[in-house]
Amino acid sequence: MNINKYGQPIGFPLPDWKPLPLPLRSQISGQHCNLLPLETSHCEALYQAYSLTEDDRDWTWLGAEKPADLQEMMLWITRKINDPSLVSWAVTDTKNNRPVGVVCYSNIDSVNGALEIGHVTWSPLMQKTSMGTDALFMLLKNAFNLGYRRVAWRCDSLNMASRNAAERIGFTFEGRFRQAMTRKQRNRDTDWFSVIDTQWPEIEKALSGWLSPENFEQNGTQKRRLETFFFNSQQ
Repeated sequence: MNINKYGQPIGFPLPDWKPLPLPLRSQISGQHCNLLPLETSHCEALYQAYSLTEDDRDWTWLGAEKPADLQEMMLWITRKINDPSLVSWAVTDTKNNRPVGVVCYSNIDSVNGALEIGHVTWSPLMQKTSMGTDALFMLLKNAFNLGYRRVAWRCDSLNMASRNAAERIGFTFEGRFRQAMTRKQRNRDTDWFSVIDTQWPEIEKALSGWLSPENFEQNGTQKRRLETFFFNSQQ
């Protein structure tokens, strides 16, 4: 514990800290998917991908309603592109370069070195594949390479898929903000998760190992589950 001259406990020193650059809207290439700066040209492919689910169950906990047609999809995408608080990407399948999802950096605080991964909107084409994990790995790696100290994740406390996704890749549960917001005429309690820079080396090692080509059969089936890489990294 660090103590100041008055005998008071204080945080550990950061003598060389300075504000960081904002993340750029640039391509990030991965093993199983790529992140391309979100463009209106992605509209039709994304609409088709999201339409593979006939109902809107995948949008229950999202802020937006599922776009009902191409015009609504264009508006949804345009809003993300034009929002200065977001850095938005389309997730594209490396096999065919097809857009299959959207994800953003949000609440970017370059002065304090913190940001969130948010607006996570995977289509059915990403379900039960390695692309979601790869996309999140790239976003974490990019943030920490830029010098950020904290990457946060928050979700509706009832959204178990989102909670499980965060914990699976190494995010730490921090707590629940009760009645944090209203959404779609309902109450929302918000759960907060984070990865901080001191945790990142271990998480990076585990995710890199799981995502490596050697861990997948030719049909895309994993040979080892992700949690086994975390277990081994702690030995």
